[in-house]
Amino acid sequence: MNWADASAGWSWNPVTDLQQIWAFPFMVNAFRAGTVVAVLAAVMGWFMVLRRQSFAGHTLSVVSFPGAACATLLGISASFGYFAFCIGGALVIAAIPRAGQGGGSGQESALTGTVQAFLLACGFLFVALYKGFLGGVDSLLFGSFLGITTDQVVVLTIVAALALGVLAVIGRQLLFASVDENVATGRGVPVRALSVVFLVLLGTATAEAGQITGTLLVFALLVMPAASAQQLTARPAASLALSVLIAVTVTWTGLIAAYYSPYPIGFYVTTFAFAVYVLARTGRTLTAAVGRRRMVGAGALA
Repeated sequence: MNWADASAGWSWNPVTDLQQIWAFPFMVNAFRAGTVVAVLAAVMGWFMVLRRQSFAGHTLSVVSFPGAACATLLGISASFGYFAFCIGGALVIAAIPRAGQGGGSGQESALTGTVQAFLLACGFLFVALYKGFLGGVDSLLFGSFLGITTDQVVVLTIVAALALGVLAVIGRQLLFASVDENVATGRGVPVRALSVVFLVLLGTATAEAGQITGTLLVFALLVMPAASAQQLTARPAASLALSVLIAVTVTWTGLIAAYYSPYPIGFYVTTFAFAVYVLARTGRTLTAAVGRRRMVGAGALA
């Protein structure tokens, strides 16, 4: 990258600035990969928040670190490690009974946390075993848009398309099971099977997003856009679309900010997503306060 061009700074002309950024092939690949990752993370994250499985999502985001570290230690692509460990971790979590399925929420959280702690420790062991890997720990943990290849974009796109295709098939039943699991079970919905499939899809989304935002901050892209959207509207379709819009927006702005600064993209994506959530939460609180005041005023007039 020609850092002299980047050091010129933001010109406040979005068209000119984007033309400058997209003059570099690796930045074009970064925006393509970032968009694919944002869409998949937003959709999976929306269901994750709805199903109250944020802790499972956080565990899978941590698991991607030892996966990438192990793959590098073995001399293979880090992408294989991301997907192998995240999907494997998802299957382990899926074997833990959820509350209402013969297990308590305390048992579920304790076992999920145990998996998280053990695999995180394994990640640092892999780093210690491979001496030359130490210089890449920061990019694994906090993300980097450098080095994203066209082949990697193609792989991410194919995986995302397959994951979203599966989710489209099970989406209606998964939504029903997420809103009211007991009623869904009574109606013959395969709740347990849906839970396993969803966790595998969530592991896939985590493995994808971790390659852009870093393994410690991927959780932000999964949870914050979805949580913000669900604060703004209770309508499923509108909320899901808004979650995707927020995720893509914060990813693009994060890429632009990271291009013009020496700091990792994961920091910017997390900061911007958090700002959106604060605004959404504040707006909902103010709207509720105004609504209560109007009701009080109408009651006084009556």
